[in-house]
Amino acid sequence: MPDDRSDDYGDGLAVVCVTYSPGESLPEFVSSLEKATSRPYRVVLADNGSVDGAPEAAAAADERVELLRIGENVGYGAAANRAVAGLPAEVGWVLVVNPDIVFGPGCLDTLVDAGGRWPRAGALGPLIRTGGEVYPSARLQPSLGRGVGHALFAAVWPANPWTRSYRQEGAVAERTAGWLSGSCVLLRRAAWDSVDGFDPRYFMYFEDVDLGDRLGRAGWLNVYVPEAEVVHTGGHATERDAPTSSRMLAEHHRSAYRFLADRYRGARWAPLRLALRAGLGLRARCGARSAF
Repeated sequence: MPDDRSDDYGDGLAVVCVTYSPGESLPEFVSSLEKATSRPYRVVLADNGSVDGAPEAAAAADERVELLRIGENVGYGAAANRAVAGLPAEVGWVLVVNPDIVFGPGCLDTLVDAGGRWPRAGALGPLIRTGGEVYPSARLQPSLGRGVGHALFAAVWPANPWTRSYRQEGAVAERTAGWLSGSCVLLRRAAWDSVDGFDPRYFMYFEDVDLGDRLGRAGWLNVYVPEAEVVHTGGHATERDAPTSSRMLAEHHRSAYRFLADRYRGARWAPLRLALRAGLGLRARCGARSAF
């Protein structure tokens, strides 16, 4: 059984949004929160060094919004960790979310209610639409076979069996998953504490895969709740800036290697780690990116 620290916290709700020059997406994000829940909530903008003034404007416009200046770009997981660490004990539910998310009516209440139905749920994720399509945001863990098959064939053979199995596309029903997209995920504070939050070694990408895996190993569940719905507009800074996107491509593959290497440690697996490093390095140079 997982280490249950639920008695340490109340049932309050906080929203932790990691920002990095979020631009025009942030006001819509903040305003859509009002229809997402009937509960009192607070918003913490964990800002990784924005220069566009958007976080400051959002905090000035709404007293529920607090600006936490990190001062530099420490990455998604590390910034979220700092914000959660500063929350008071009455906060027992924490939504970690991108600033380019627009919430559907009642979706946060739906997620919290699902947490009541699933007392072992450490993380709960909504249905995410992007570009009008349902994004496969609740996936299996990338086992070596599924992960390598998906990495090798997803770009050239999208319907390959490894990708279909891993992404769980079409399985739009409330269910458990291996991991949930970190772009919008509700965390039970007791579960978050039991695994010490995100691993800060992941600058960006795979911090959510790793969190889902560690929650599962600690006895918690990752639960997909498609009745709750959000839209991911994709307007954040890393997708608008080509040099940054190139750097993020390299970071994606470094994170993929870190995740797999952590799970195949020791001298016995050294040849495998060497092969993974070489294969992922080649894939990065070819410009392929599809989340494992």
